[in-house]
Amino acid sequence: MSPGASDIATRTDLESLVNTFYDCVRADEILGPIFDDVAHTDWERHLPKMYDFWDTVVFGAARFRGNPLAVHRELARRVPLGGREFGRWLSLFHQTVDTLFSGPRAEDAKARASRIAAVMQQHILADRTP
Repeated sequence: MSPGASDIATRTDLESLVNTFYDCVRADEILGPIFDDVAHTDWERHLPKMYDFWDTVVFGAARFRGNPLAVHRELARRVPLGGREFGRWLSLFHQTVDTLFSGPRAEDAKARASRIAAVMQQHILADRTP
């Protein structure tokens, strides 16, 4: 954790987290090509959805509308999404949180991200198992 960093307290904090995290994702040699070359992510549309997603996850704001599992299942039909990819996503997320924030909400966000990644990976693996 970053010494002296404050906890996640506002939607603006979440937007900073999401923006910083996805900058790391886009620059990543494993994840960047998945988001940009395979999924062809429209970042102007994706980032506000992620603000709403994390606002819902962290603050219970009930702003997010969508089905992330369905989106990732469809993507997994076009590109391998397994332990390596989810591990990298989670590592970057945790690193970003730790760089920007410190406190109970930051720790909760990391724990929730870990559970989200595990559930998605479990469903995607089950889709591959006949």
